[in-house]
Amino acid sequence: MRLLLAEDERELADALAVILKHHCYSVDVVYNGQDALDYLEGQEYDGAILDIMMPGLDGLTVLRRVRGEGNGVPVLLLTARSGVDDRVEGLDGGANDYLTKPFDTRELLARIRAMTRRQPTEVDNLLKCGNLTLDKSTFEAAAPGGKVRLGNKEFQMLEMLMANAGQVLGVERFMERVWGYGSDTEASVVWVNISYLRKKLMSIGADVQIKAVRNQGYTLERQT
Repeated sequence: MRLLLAEDERELADALAVILKHHCYSVDVVYNGQDALDYLEGQEYDGAILDIMMPGLDGLTVLRRVRGEGNGVPVLLLTARSGVDDRVEGLDGGANDYLTKPFDTRELLARIRAMTRRQPTEVDNLLKCGNLTLDKSTFEAAAPGGKVRLGNKEFQMLEMLMANAGQVLGVERFMERVWGYGSDTEASVVWVNISYLRKKLMSIGADVQIKAVRNQGYTLERQT
């Protein structure tokens, strides 16, 4: 699951990014409102965390603009402003939730889970393809031969493949979705994680396999 975090306090932003990635989220971090707006307009996210008081554009302005463009991405406002009027203004502006500083990271994670569960496309925590099941709440892949817990990147890649079974996903799409927009990570990490996934799917007896399509990318198909 991919999140955008917009917070002008760099130490806080970077610390939150570490926590979110530890809990299997892919996170893009920006430090001002204009960058937040640019990323939300140019990329696809499962959720966004916006600080209200940011340079360039404040979080409420960013929120109003993306809602005005018809972007329904779930948004959590993160701010030190705790007055009732501030909360009402944020929620009326289109926010899904509102959390004031200081906060406990456990509450932040719980609010993110609740916020992203409200999306219409999130009907349950299970993805299925053939005899393979992916549990999005435990990050485990299961098949008749057993089950295995996946690493963060492996989980996100398999989730993409299962949600788009039969379709070819390019390396660039994996890089942007899993490693984040503008990442300087080498594209070879995609192949490395695909290799890990193939071995794990084989070890649990899955009847699906990840096939490489020359010069295009990868696709998940049932074995015949």
